[in-house]
Amino acid sequence: MAERNDDKILEHSYDGIQEFDNPMPRWWLWVFYATIVFVPIYYFAPAPFGEGAGWVAEYDADVARQLAAQPAETGGAGLDDAQLMALATQPAATAEGKQLFATNCSACHRADGGGLIGPNLTDDAWIHGGTPTAIHKSIVDGVLAKGMPPWGKMLKPSQVDAVTAYVISLAGTNPPSPKAPEGPVGASPAGN
Repeated sequence: MAERNDDKILEHSYDGIQEFDNPMPRWWLWVFYATIVFVPIYYFAPAPFGEGAGWVAEYDADVARQLAAQPAETGGAGLDDAQLMALATQPAATAEGKQLFATNCSACHRADGGGLIGPNLTDDAWIHGGTPTAIHKSIVDGVLAKGMPPWGKMLKPSQVDAVTAYVISLAGTNPPSPKAPEGPVGASPAGN
């Protein structure tokens, strides 16, 4: 078999250097052309041909299986004042709420709820409403103007419910040296 020499010197030079025009081997070109033909087919049907519904249907089925395996939590959004007040009487809920409050809220409201940077949560004065649903809304949405983050984005709904139950249970506890009342008086969650 005779060797072909397809190398050609191009007619330009750069800094005195001349360039060869070396064509690609034929087998490499055929593999390249085959990939160009194969890619669109694989893009629209990644599974072996004729099997399955395609990658979009497989993704949708995987998402549905995952959602079925982990049902969404229900909590907070549908609770009314009476349900939140009932939750505040449950020791398990208030214990979880106390732990979450100590971790997330005590830096501004003190561990006993007496208030530091944030307002006192034990008196009858509430800046954004003292009803259980108003407290829950303040926890979920936060008060960015006052520096309180929206805890509804960081805590699970059941955790927000537990913190709400704990804050409701703080009403009338009279901690030592509390912060002065802020907001309208007479809107305590306990109705004091």
